[in-house]
Amino acid sequence: MSDIVVILPDGSELSVPEGSSVADAAYEIGPGLGKDTVAGVVDGELVDKATALHDGANLVIVTDQSDEYLDVLRHSAAHVFAQALQRLHPEAKLTIGPWTDQGFYYDVTNVDLDMDDLEDIEAEMADIVEEDLPIERELVDREEALAKYEDNEFKREILETEAAGDDPISFYKQGEFEDLCKGPHVESTGEIGAFELLNISSAYWRGDEENETLTRVYGTAFASESDLHDFLEMQEEAKERDHRKLGQELELFSIDETTGPGLPLYHPNGKRILDELADYAKQLNLDAGYDPVETPHLFRTELWKKSGHYENYVDDMFLLDVNDEEYGLKPMNCPGHATIFDQQSWSYRDLPVRYFEDGKVYRKEQRGELSGLSRVWSFTIDDGHLFVRPDQIEDEINLIIDNILEVFDTFDLEAEVALATRPEKSVGSDEIWEQAETQLKAVLDDSGIDYGIEAGDGAFYGPKIDFAFKDALGRKWDGPTVQLDFNMPDRFDLSYTGEDNEEHQPVMIHRALYGSYERFFMVLIEHFNGKFPFWLAPEQVRILPISDDQLGYAKRLQNRDFGDFRVGVEDRSWTLGRKIREAQEDRVPYMIIVGGDEQETQTISVRDRKERERKDVEIDDFRAHLEDEREEKRAEPDFLDE
Repeated sequence: MSDIVVILPDGSELSVPEGSSVADAAYEIGPGLGKDTVAGVVDGELVDKATALHDGANLVIVTDQSDEYLDVLRHSAAHVFAQALQRLHPEAKLTIGPWTDQGFYYDVTNVDLDMDDLEDIEAEMADIVEEDLPIERELVDREEALAKYEDNEFKREILETEAAGDDPISFYKQGEFEDLCKGPHVESTGEIGAFELLNISSAYWRGDEENETLTRVYGTAFASESDLHDFLEMQEEAKERDHRKLGQELELFSIDETTGPGLPLYHPNGKRILDELADYAKQLNLDAGYDPVETPHLFRTELWKKSGHYENYVDDMFLLDVNDEEYGLKPMNCPGHATIFDQQSWSYRDLPVRYFEDGKVYRKEQRGELSGLSRVWSFTIDDGHLFVRPDQIEDEINLIIDNILEVFDTFDLEAEVALATRPEKSVGSDEIWEQAETQLKAVLDDSGIDYGIEAGDGAFYGPKIDFAFKDALGRKWDGPTVQLDFNMPDRFDLSYTGEDNEEHQPVMIHRALYGSYERFFMVLIEHFNGKFPFWLAPEQVRILPISDDQLGYAKRLQNRDFGDFRVGVEDRSWTLGRKIREAQEDRVPYMIIVGGDEQETQTISVRDRKERERKDVEIDDFRAHLEDEREEKRAEPDFLDE
């Protein structure tokens, strides 16, 4: 038997016999590691430790000290839930039960469940954990697997789709319970140290609203009670920061069923923040040498067929019949930008050509997947597209990365970076994809940025570098991207005249600094808990006259001294205490309090939303500070730090 070579995380190579599993490779490294191995990550995919390795595989060994261990634990907790459910409700029909970033869920049908049922199911789960049942992998031939699910059309569909080419079929068994599953799992149910069922919702089978509605039960699991306690505390904090709740309280946006699902309406407060975000992005683009362009909201579908979007995206497009011609609301801005580039002749000296547009796009997400600003039908991408010579790729991507990291720094967000490789549904040759992925990887390696691999998560036309936002609660959100595209220039027959006087094809780079305004706005609402930095706040200062006698002075301050800031005057006949509480609840960065003494001395008292206050402040001093704070885009109001 010949040997194969696998690549370890430090870049070293390990030779193992052909047919070796993840566990076998771990034992080759050392018997202690082999004994501790729970699972593996092969080419970016979390797999069972019994999974066979192939030559050239990138391998990470997963133990109970690995970040991935929690995913394995939660996957096992999903099976414990399903076992407990079927003990209490044998009639329940199981569908799928994956792990998630927050825990796990299981979709079931043929059983009526509500929140009151969760306590009994949790108690049964506790018994199963106490029983410490071994979780064992079994391989079953296809016919036997189909026979097991004679009365479960959902499991049969999985066998006939995702597992269509598999024989034998992987099952996992614990006690009397078994489930169709590729794993991985922990060794026994007793390893699940703490768990909790969180809530119940409905979900469509396969996420398709044309399919049957299922009951989805969410839960979470940890190795210890203390970790679970910390998570639940964070969940409570997350509820308080929920952008849908704060969006209503702070009058930022709304989504109305009458106007349509997934179609956000921005109120004046929200629009002011979006305008500031747009101005900031516009200045970054102009400083980086981008030219503004604008494209319409819809095009003839001939354009989408030319770009490849129609064959890859048609199910997610809103299509219209206009005078017997088919049009589509644009799901992407890039074909319009490619068309603009194609309208004139270019020399190699003209490149790179850089376009940017805050382009509104439309994607027909399933109704059940829509959620606040995180998943919508209509959203705006701060899109940029570059047309470059091959020798310019690395420099341009490095400049883009610098701009993206500046955005993270400005908003006090942490970045998590990943290289997303070719998806199953894609266009272009193997050679083009290999070239593109190699170049992006080289840029990341040379930059020294820590990054992971997201196998199969690239765009259909090219690989990409994904940047995820990590917010104040440590949660991760999709963010900006950099995508290298050799395919669209070929489809649009784009060209420039080279130094050799011959026609050459440019490379297209897709990039966004925010990702989408909607998703980024959602992240900022929750990250800052509605307490936006001074430069972003929809109302930057609120003037609180102690009595109506100071209203005139308050109006003068608003219009003359602070007229170029967003300043409100609280003119309702309330007590000062109530005015302060209202401003605090509205998360206004600064309050100016004026009474008789301030009016007489032509000074102000300044209070911030951290409840700090300073009296006898000179108007010009405060104004100068606000100008600095706005210009420097500081994350927190800091006048009273001085």
